[in-house]
Amino acid sequence: MPLNQFTKAINSTFELMDKGRVAHTLSFTPHEIGTVVRVSAGIVKVSGLPGVRFEELLKFPGGLFGIAYNIDEDEIGVILLGEDSLLNAGDEVERTGRVMDIPVDNALIGRVINPLGEPMDGKSAIDFKQRLPIERPAHAIMERATVSVPLQTGLKVIDALIPIGRGQRELILGDRQTGKTAIAIDAILNQHDKNVLCVYCAIGQRASSIAKVIANLEEKGAMEYTVVVATEGNNAPGFKYIAPYAATSIAEYFMEQGRDVLIVYDDLTHHARAYRELSLLLRRPPGREAFPGDIFYIHSRLLERATHLSDELKGGSLTALPIIETEAQNISAYIPTNLISITDGQIYLSPKLFELGILPAVDVGKSVSRVGGKAQLSAYRSITGNLKLAYSQFEELETFSRFGTRMDADTRKIIEHGKRIRMCFKQQELQPIAVPDQIVVLLALSGELFDTVPINKMQEAELALRKMSAELPAELVKRLFSDEGLHDADREAILKLAKNTLLPFQEKTEVEQNTN
Repeated sequence: MPLNQFTKAINSTFELMDKGRVAHTLSFTPHEIGTVVRVSAGIVKVSGLPGVRFEELLKFPGGLFGIAYNIDEDEIGVILLGEDSLLNAGDEVERTGRVMDIPVDNALIGRVINPLGEPMDGKSAIDFKQRLPIERPAHAIMERATVSVPLQTGLKVIDALIPIGRGQRELILGDRQTGKTAIAIDAILNQHDKNVLCVYCAIGQRASSIAKVIANLEEKGAMEYTVVVATEGNNAPGFKYIAPYAATSIAEYFMEQGRDVLIVYDDLTHHARAYRELSLLLRRPPGREAFPGDIFYIHSRLLERATHLSDELKGGSLTALPIIETEAQNISAYIPTNLISITDGQIYLSPKLFELGILPAVDVGKSVSRVGGKAQLSAYRSITGNLKLAYSQFEELETFSRFGTRMDADTRKIIEHGKRIRMCFKQQELQPIAVPDQIVVLLALSGELFDTVPINKMQEAELALRKMSAELPAELVKRLFSDEGLHDADREAILKLAKNTLLPFQEKTEVEQNTN
């Protein structure tokens, strides 16, 4: 085009813009472009973004994202959400104007994703209609309802003595390799027909461990109602840091639809260590055990999002089972004490019980549920009232009996009864037990019907009782799940059936033989 024609075209365009007729054809949007100053392991220092906001998402070359975390006068500390191998000093950084969010949709059910919402199961991309920020304020107190509906785990020792309610936060803690994840997975498997959605969040776990959990969930049909949010041990610390928040936003999406949701954080020890790593790299002042001063806050703002919503907000619930690893049975360490004070109770797993083959290795004396009987079926409350006391008496007397102390018949009877309680609380992994089966076994246990059954026959006797529970009348089974609970006639009928069932397994105990 000749120069004079080009000049005329430009002039005519500006004349039209002055008249307001084609103002929409030319639009200018300002973009702030920053520069990478330094790249460290998991973090990046950036300069040249004066308008950036706290926790804003920044875009790096190659589709890499980061979260603006330290906003200083001269530079910005950014937590990277991915590998930094392709980043170099001098690369351009762009603002996105939004915070970190996660796609939420019913299509997530049955999928394995990372904290960015990207599939990790080799299936197609997830079709979603909504995104939620991973950091959301917890619901206000007046928007919450009391925790009153039980969440059955399928584990006798927990459902009987340490009941968990829908909307509760129950900590699972113990030394390494004591069965913490197994308890959480059993709780997920037990929700198969309870209309409870589950979210399993693996934080910095070995790839083999995550694969094993997913295989167990698929084998038992639990992936039909479960979402898995996973980060591996070799992922960037930023990934591990955002994982539980992303998983909680997914769980809240379902909760706000009126659904009951169970979320498992496995485990928050790795989360705390990832945050400590990021904080030290960002030159934040260290505190106790080199953790930053706000380590309590990052977990409290996470777990406070678990709640039971009021009926005005559709009455959904979010139950949290955070997992923490202790070292040398030290539950008074920094992170465990923080989590104990935030949660509504804890389930402590003892390595001593684990070594003895008593699984799940729940230490009843150090475990507690602060919701208590309010979130327990009435049928359990009428049966298990004396079990915890009898078990604690047994543990105390068992310690003295190891010194060869001579004991009278009553003391030996307490010890023999306690051994049966311990044996009844033993349970195989990945085999949660239904409520009617538990009630029958616990009622026989509290009625001392097992006391004449030899220890080596306890497992067979218990299986026989569980088979017998299938013969219970439908009306009686229905009452087990109601506030009405067991009637006296129901108790007598169950005890009579149990006594007849256990007859082939019974023999005189050593206590009875010595008494005669």
